[in-house]
Amino acid sequence: MPARPDPVPDLDWDPARAHAFGTRVLDLWTEWLERMPELPVTRTFDPAEVRHALDLPVPEAPMAEDDLLDRLRELTFGQSVPVGHPAFSAYIVGAGTVPGAVTELLAAGLNPNLGGYRLGPGAAEIELYLTRWLAARFGLPDGAGGMILTGGAMANFTALKCARDERLGAATRQRGVAAAGPVALYASSEAHVVIARAADMLGLGAGAVRSVAVDADQRMDPAALEAALADDAEHGVRPLALCATAGTTTTGSIDPLPALAALAERHGLWFHVDAAYGGAAVLAPALAPLLAGIERADSIAFDPHKWLYTAQSAGCVLLRDFGALSRSFHADASYVWLDDAVRQGVDFAMHGPQFSRGFAALKVWVSLLAHGTDAYGRRIAHDVALAEYLGALVAVHPDFTLMCPPRLSICCFRYTPAGFDGSEAELDRLNERLMTAIHVDGRVFCSNAVIDGRFGLRACIVNFRTEAEDLELLLDVASGLGDELQAVRPGTATPDS
Repeated sequence: MPARPDPVPDLDWDPARAHAFGTRVLDLWTEWLERMPELPVTRTFDPAEVRHALDLPVPEAPMAEDDLLDRLRELTFGQSVPVGHPAFSAYIVGAGTVPGAVTELLAAGLNPNLGGYRLGPGAAEIELYLTRWLAARFGLPDGAGGMILTGGAMANFTALKCARDERLGAATRQRGVAAAGPVALYASSEAHVVIARAADMLGLGAGAVRSVAVDADQRMDPAALEAALADDAEHGVRPLALCATAGTTTTGSIDPLPALAALAERHGLWFHVDAAYGGAAVLAPALAPLLAGIERADSIAFDPHKWLYTAQSAGCVLLRDFGALSRSFHADASYVWLDDAVRQGVDFAMHGPQFSRGFAALKVWVSLLAHGTDAYGRRIAHDVALAEYLGALVAVHPDFTLMCPPRLSICCFRYTPAGFDGSEAELDRLNERLMTAIHVDGRVFCSNAVIDGRFGLRACIVNFRTEAEDLELLLDVASGLGDELQAVRPGTATPDS
């Protein structure tokens, strides 16, 4: 008989120790929630200081749990940005729901691998149900479904991979795209850069994406699209996919989906809608009509970690024909062979770019169950009302001008102090300096917008903790810091230099 190896239990913790450590981490997180409103919403981080605070050599012996908790406290309160802070309105980043965050512990503890159904049957069924439910909310027919991915970049990529293979033929997966000849995708000039990145990763080249002009409301112009299609047809370029946007990153504009759907059908284009941000409006009865036409999409990208407030990362791709995913991603390998007698359920590894997949759907599903769609609808509509309120404040403020009407939960405005007699370019520089000053100040956190070549400030409200007083504070802080910048004499240092 061979010698039996002795047990090596070093990495396992008994349930009592796991509970004690977990409780201490949970206490740290709840302290973070309690103190968050009083913390600076942002500050300048020096990478060298962050490294000094957190970089540690991995020890040979276990670190004492007290020391480990000290490091976690430093990460939490010293080296993190509280994106759930009420005054955070910088980017399209959800605040993170409480039920979703707690549920992440269970998801990690269960540790299913959704690549294979047999490694997490309950997890797989929850993801299937969640994505079918979302597809139905968007008006897609029976047979529609999808999967949870890391975010809009992967959701758009996955959808356009299906578009490529469906429109150019299954053989494209083996022979590549060169045999198909030149092809084109169409997206507005306001579309997210991940559309061009997807074209790059698909071997089509970023140059295959035609940047279609927008109208005065920053929406794709159907006439400009028609012209681009005609030009490509004249030059022998094959139209592949039309990528509409429902909620642009800069202004929240929604492309004219019904008109674009009709054009896509007429020209044989795969109709894809990037609704990573704006798709959540489907849960608010008063806002859902804004998405009319999305039900005609072949695919939809939607990010619960944006306006469904779920913690990172939770993107979603939805397909009118769920089978398109397996046709585009199925791969045979001897090491995943299963006899038909034991094969069961959906192996997500054969439906998307990942083989190993975590249980990201759980935090989305539990958040929806814990709050209900009525609460989501009310809060999403409230975010829109807050953006409109900020727009109304800007309209009567002597130091600011709206760059465009508020759309969805985004308000873009420009610092235009009374008596400023410089050029538009100088006003751009002033707004750039003001945004930097706001970030250094730390009381509020907004981002920027560039509209028609002009630079301004942008508030995007996808935070269930943000209320009217936080937007009033944003304007007060911006106005005060703007006055300080204006008061600096020419040729002297500015507060943000």
